[in-house]
Amino acid sequence: MIRIEGVSRRGFLEGLFSAGALILSVRVLPGAESEADAAAFHPSVYLGIETDGTVRIVAHRSEMGTGVKTSLPMIVAEELDADWKRVKVEQAVGDPKYGSQDTDGSASIRDFYEAMREAGATGRLMLERAAAGMWGVSPGECRAELHTVVSATGGKRAGFGELAALAAKQPVPAKSELRFKKKSEYRYVGKGVRIVDIDDIVTGKAMFGQDAAMPGMVYASIERCPVIGGAVKGVDDSETLNVAGVRQTVAIDPFQPPCGFQPLGGIAVIAGNTWAAMQGRKKLKVEWDLGANASYDSAAFRREMSETARKPGKVVRNAGDVEKAFAGAAKVHEAEYYTPLLSHAPMEPPAAVAHYRDGKVETWTATQNPQAVQETVAAAVGVKKEDVLCHVTLLGGGFGRKSKPDYVAEAAVLSKKVGKPVKVVWSREDDIQFDYYHSTAAMYLKAGLDKSGKPVAWLNRSVFPTISSTFVNGAEYGGDGEMAMGWTDVPFAIPNLRTENGAAKNHVRIGWLRSVANIYHVFGVQSFINELAHEAGQDPLEYWLKALGPDRRLDFSSQGVKDWNYGNPVEKYPFETARLRRVMELAAERGGYAKFKSGGGRGMAVAAHRSFLCYVAAAVQVEVDQNGQVTIPRVDYAVDAGRIIHPERVRNQFEGAAVFGVSAAMMGEVTATNGRIVQSNFHNYPVARIHQAPREVHVHLVNSDAIPVGTGEPGVPPIAPALCNAIFAATGKRVRELPVKRVRLG
Repeated sequence: MIRIEGVSRRGFLEGLFSAGALILSVRVLPGAESEADAAAFHPSVYLGIETDGTVRIVAHRSEMGTGVKTSLPMIVAEELDADWKRVKVEQAVGDPKYGSQDTDGSASIRDFYEAMREAGATGRLMLERAAAGMWGVSPGECRAELHTVVSATGGKRAGFGELAALAAKQPVPAKSELRFKKKSEYRYVGKGVRIVDIDDIVTGKAMFGQDAAMPGMVYASIERCPVIGGAVKGVDDSETLNVAGVRQTVAIDPFQPPCGFQPLGGIAVIAGNTWAAMQGRKKLKVEWDLGANASYDSAAFRREMSETARKPGKVVRNAGDVEKAFAGAAKVHEAEYYTPLLSHAPMEPPAAVAHYRDGKVETWTATQNPQAVQETVAAAVGVKKEDVLCHVTLLGGGFGRKSKPDYVAEAAVLSKKVGKPVKVVWSREDDIQFDYYHSTAAMYLKAGLDKSGKPVAWLNRSVFPTISSTFVNGAEYGGDGEMAMGWTDVPFAIPNLRTENGAAKNHVRIGWLRSVANIYHVFGVQSFINELAHEAGQDPLEYWLKALGPDRRLDFSSQGVKDWNYGNPVEKYPFETARLRRVMELAAERGGYAKFKSGGGRGMAVAAHRSFLCYVAAAVQVEVDQNGQVTIPRVDYAVDAGRIIHPERVRNQFEGAAVFGVSAAMMGEVTATNGRIVQSNFHNYPVARIHQAPREVHVHLVNSDAIPVGTGEPGVPPIAPALCNAIFAATGKRVRELPVKRVRLG
């Protein structure tokens, strides 16, 4: 007997192993109407209050473990002075009325802190004025107090629900009229609350992209050309159509360059379930025109990039006279560094459900950017952007991959072709072999030292396929934003400094991954400064602090650097070297650097960097045995992210970043032969297991009242250089290429 009902994962397992019945989960999904919009009092697109006192707050950014679905609503509830127990958080659909919904670039708190404060403070003031009118008193006598408004003189109280209808009649106050809470008045900010989905997540009820379903849905698994840019020449699907459950095959046109977020193209197998679709796909016989990238070989491309890095390139920052300073230096030191392609590899591979009907499309998916889904799907099926509805589920990891909605466009194209809702599910192999890869990079650095060992000349040159190549045909030089991620924003007080960029073609799709170009650039710069310290015969920490120079505010614009402050005004978010110095010193102090004795297989190093406007340092301890096996007993982070909204979630972000950074540095590598990606699953694209991850991660938050910034990405960049410098301290062997597993340490 088969029962069909909505059931949690836990319920599924209990039924499967106890009752013996097969329980299938079918979800009847709700519509798109916002309950906050429909509330009796709706002072902001992010806020609604019901007459029963329920406060509805819209979370317009995507939740993938960062806690943003809780943290942003917390700010609204704080300024409203709402009782968190009576708050309901609603996930927004894609809609431009919310502002940017792209959950990328560690920008959610940074970009919407003020907007959330204003939403809460506006609602509070309107409630207070409504109460004043009801009681016939001055608005100044009324104040909100934990979900009620009280009169200072008459002792009267009214709940938010009682006042909702009256507040809705109040004129919306100007921003200048708002009063924001003092830090001493905070109930939630800086303290934190339980994340809103925690109960559903731990009991298996939460909906992720892989859980989404629609009535009458069919399933699709897509065979794509193994070489990016290739196309179908011919197909034999006779054996596929004989697989039980397979209904048909459907061709998807190849993309027209530049690829952007278009579907890659290929042959989709449509079936009544995922298993049948995947089994049918294995039976396909496809003849491919492999295209221009069929000769791509990652090892040969590495040699090509390294050769380019040794030659003069495009100058993107210039201070002083570097050549003259090199000629007069007491000592010149050079080094080359290399990092490979990386895959995002989130725990949940991409998946999407789409239904095309009557010129409109409804989608359900795990996406970091529902507005990009609207734009991409609209272009793919020829409808208006506003006729695409995107529901956002929880994300089982993202790291930047799920802001690129090619997989949602695939589902929409197929739905239009087959006339039914279609669910596209990517396998792990699809995920790794058809990713938007984090770019490979070759770097050359050269420094001139005076007699005291101080750097007086510095040249850094990088070569990497740019993210721009995914969106602009023929783009070969790094974008300004990529160059300013750890390369043109080198903070050291070196009077003669030049930064260059060399050209590199793309042979795969290049995209942003957690912390983006900071990964390779910071590995190069922070490793090289450590080398200079040893060339000078000085302690690396002391050398780094001296090289940083006096406390000051940096502005690289006068040296030709563009877009160096993550698109934000330097007046609002200045680069303050005192804050960078502070986290470096704090990480070293808390990690026990002064007492740690390196050598004999034990080593420790500290690296620091400002990325996404957040100042972070990591102190890493390593142990290397006689066989060259590396273990990481401890990592200490020091973090200055301005005012912290939810400390627990920030700490969790950095704990995760330590594991993510170690995985990338120790074992992360994507290679290609004959245009085909070699890696396919976690057996040959591993991530750190428990015995490989840091045993302890300690996160030390700087107490600050500066404007809050994001913390999702800044924990990654310092890990690789601190780790590799610690390996040098332990063994005397330099690691100039990643992953570390490629280097003989034993």
